[in-house]
Amino acid sequence: MSLLPKDKNQRVLVQLVGVVLVMGALAWAAVPFYNWFCRVTGYGGTTQVAASHDEAADIIDEDITIRFDGNTDPNLPWTFRPLQNEMTLKIGQDGLAFYEAVNNSDKPITGRASYNVAPEIAGSFFVKIDCFCFTEQTLQPGERVEMPVTFYVEPDIVTDRDAYKVRDITLSYTFHQYATPETAALTGDQAAQASGGDAIRTN
Repeated sequence: MSLLPKDKNQRVLVQLVGVVLVMGALAWAAVPFYNWFCRVTGYGGTTQVAASHDEAADIIDEDITIRFDGNTDPNLPWTFRPLQNEMTLKIGQDGLAFYEAVNNSDKPITGRASYNVAPEIAGSFFVKIDCFCFTEQTLQPGERVEMPVTFYVEPDIVTDRDAYKVRDITLSYTFHQYATPETAALTGDQAAQASGGDAIRTN
């Protein structure tokens, strides 16, 4: 038994509404699916995430150089830069790098960093253990922070058919404004707690 109305115009209307609802659902699902796809495949230079790392089991006697890049959205009145230009590690060795952010405005601002690595093929093998980019960061007026990122490069990179020649990787971040009424109202220790408390904060 059909659930559609008998009237032809009403049937067409119901079908059009159904199409709109399906398209809306697909559009809503596209963003999380795309993010999941990028995380799994490293597409677009998307890096991987690990809760922990057995460094001793992974280190191999081959060097890899990591270069660091930092940018800000034009609408974000921050200064943001890496505190080291590059570092050379053994593949599989844990690395610790720092970025500096300064709020140049006269009001609290919350930002969040997007990121990728180049070449893009390295995204499947570049793993972050901890990173300021996992959460929003709230800086008070004139505040300066040093923000850490801990990472390693999986040893499987040396046997991958497409990535085995990669020995230089650039890790790039861009900070964007991420204003919320809740975080904009925070001050002092509250702001540090909201941003994860991982940054080293100075004035």
